[in-house]
Amino acid sequence: MDVLLRIHKHFNNTTVPIGDEAQAAKATGSDMFSLTDIILVIFLLGITVWWWFYRNKKDGSLKDKSYAIQPMVMTSTPQVTDNSFIKKLKSSGRSLIVFYGSQTGTGEEFAGRIAKEGIRYQLKGMVADPEEYDMEELTQLKNIPNSLAVFCMATYGEGDPTDNAMEFVEWLQNGEADLTGLNYTIFGLGNKTYEHYNEVAIYIDKRMEELGATRVYQLGLGDDDANIEDDFITWKDGLWPTVCEFFSIEASGEEFNMRQYRVTEHDKEALPDRIYTGEIARIFSYKNQKPPYDMKNPFLTPVRVNRELHKGGDRSCMHIEFDLEGSKLRYDSGDHAAVYPENRVELVNRIGELLEVDLDTVFTLTNTDEDSSKRHPFPCPTSYRTALTYYVDISGKPRTHVLKELAEYASDPKEAAHLKMMASTSPEGKQLYNQWIVEDNRSIVHVLEDMKSVKPKIDHLCELLPRLQCRYYSISSSGKLHPNRVHITAVRVEYDTPTNRHVHGVATSWLAEKIPKGDGSEDPVVPLFIRKSQFKLPTKTQTPIIMIGPGTGLAPFRGFIQERDMAKKEGKPVGETILYFGCRKKSEDFIYEEELNEFVQNGSLKMYVAFSRDQAEKVYVTHLLSKNADEIWNVIGLNNGHFYICGDARSMAKDVQAILLKVIQEKGNMSEKEAQAFFKKMESQKRYSADVWS
Repeated sequence: MDVLLRIHKHFNNTTVPIGDEAQAAKATGSDMFSLTDIILVIFLLGITVWWWFYRNKKDGSLKDKSYAIQPMVMTSTPQVTDNSFIKKLKSSGRSLIVFYGSQTGTGEEFAGRIAKEGIRYQLKGMVADPEEYDMEELTQLKNIPNSLAVFCMATYGEGDPTDNAMEFVEWLQNGEADLTGLNYTIFGLGNKTYEHYNEVAIYIDKRMEELGATRVYQLGLGDDDANIEDDFITWKDGLWPTVCEFFSIEASGEEFNMRQYRVTEHDKEALPDRIYTGEIARIFSYKNQKPPYDMKNPFLTPVRVNRELHKGGDRSCMHIEFDLEGSKLRYDSGDHAAVYPENRVELVNRIGELLEVDLDTVFTLTNTDEDSSKRHPFPCPTSYRTALTYYVDISGKPRTHVLKELAEYASDPKEAAHLKMMASTSPEGKQLYNQWIVEDNRSIVHVLEDMKSVKPKIDHLCELLPRLQCRYYSISSSGKLHPNRVHITAVRVEYDTPTNRHVHGVATSWLAEKIPKGDGSEDPVVPLFIRKSQFKLPTKTQTPIIMIGPGTGLAPFRGFIQERDMAKKEGKPVGETILYFGCRKKSEDFIYEEELNEFVQNGSLKMYVAFSRDQAEKVYVTHLLSKNADEIWNVIGLNNGHFYICGDARSMAKDVQAILLKVIQEKGNMSEKEAQAFFKKMESQKRYSADVWS
């Protein structure tokens, strides 16, 4: 493209003197070009034709949803580029590479654990983000003796690859690379409450075998709705013996607890000039904000509104409005707002007390692997207080490898044995972990409180804990009606654990404290970016829609309704807009009641509401839906309407889908197989969309 621009610039600059010469010739009465003029014109015409075809070729590839990595073209001398993992493997004497597709950090964490363990089996490993490397080089991995590629791949959304694995999956789909001689295995991360359980890992496994690769060990499938840690360690327990047999190698028998990062604590009298204070990537980015804003460069958005939606009861639901003025951020109805939360101050301070450390000490963790693309586990240098507040997850349940490392710091043999048992893959160990960590809902803070002899180094703890992830919320406003405001709707999470601890949700409890002052002073700010979604309104406003959104599942539909109401007021033809909403009690948690009733009164909305606890027998949206089969079929079957679900994936979404299939079968006079095919066609046409969570 840079070459193209230079040619275009040269072309434009060159045409000026041609025009001047032509004007001059005309002025002097000359009716002929000189030979030089003719040659120059022909040359420039040739350049123009070439540029036109080149530009069209480039434009066409973009229109066709192209991918950055093209199918391999075999050459006698493979080109080695800066994004070459083959070069890194060879230069560092490695043969194991572990790729990850991760949206929340778990896949990356699992990849790191496999790479670290490889050294026990004479396989020195590296972790790799497929987005950062030329995945076409998989065809060359066979040239490295005893080489193995492991993939820890999460499925995200409705059976989609994670953002960082998108291009790799597209390359597999669209290319025909010869992967003969490539040894691989895959562990998938998914959730059984979703329809497309582990679809990405299953596809990659099948596709790589089709392209000639050798599956060294069986596909592993982890279920985050149950105990994905158990699934992973069980799969991993069988991985290494199989790998040893495949490559005819033996385990060293030694336990490796080698640190991945080395720590440098900075003297308070000679601190670095640049110290991170919570920024995600670019230092000082919160003091000196510059667009474009995205996941690595969030916008500090002021909170303009934070009000309670529930009218009673012991639960809280917040309506929050963020100001986008000056950010150049744009969003559509159905998109997601992502925010970076902070851990609670009392939890951070508690870790400092338990480990008896000065949390204001500034430190740097540096990767001991000089070939790794990940130099630090999080932005460094920073203070322990900042790391525990912004960068590491101190509220989640610690995984088994963390407990294994903590056992080395226990001065009490009983506590050490307890931790080692939970970190083991024995049935007793798994049962103990499930009871003591999962069911009792212990965080790292709780573990340190309950095992007083365990005193890990604070820097090692920061290394072991996973990154604190951003939280995504369905946007509950229309970008057309509110171009400079983003609304979200969030239930505040609070509960008591079996160990009599009161737990606060990380993000919602933090957001609850972001109250605008209303006195003219500066409002609190939140780091935010927008994530685009496929959960969209029909392009034609006259297309009818049905929306199923109980509780906070109403959020994206509030934006949909606002947008269609706006179109109606502008005189555009708008199809029927039907909402099914449900909550516990009309007097307590009927959120946006007045607003929704107003839409009903002005003819923009048809609404069915189920209050599950306002009568002796519970009534849910599914009960109302099953009574309206004719209306549903009229929308989706006779008028090609769209059907949307937002909310709980575990039960509600599955029940709604079952009702929908029954309606299609009965009202469409179809067999069960034909109804399934009709439903699948709705999905492929984006006429059935789900934004669900478990």
